[in-house]
Amino acid sequence: MENLSPVLFWNVILTLVFAPLFYSIRQNSDETKRINILISKTREEIATNYISRKTFDADIGRILNILEKLERKIDRLFEKEIESK
Repeated sequence: MENLSPVLFWNVILTLVFAPLFYSIRQNSDETKRINILISKTREEIATNYISRKTFDADIGRILNILEKLERKIDRLFEKEIESK
């Protein structure tokens, strides 16, 4: 310990403290970038699973039209049933 100069001793201390600190900061930065990429891909994939509002409205409109036709047919059947009594 007597031949170690104070500057060399201080450099060793700084290296042992700051090297792991800088390494962990770099690892956290890389992990953050990776997670951001994964989130972006997930957002893109989720968007493909849903339909647009326009398509939804068109599909619901067709279903409602079919239900209205069915309702008219049922009404006609009831009217015929009432007339035949």
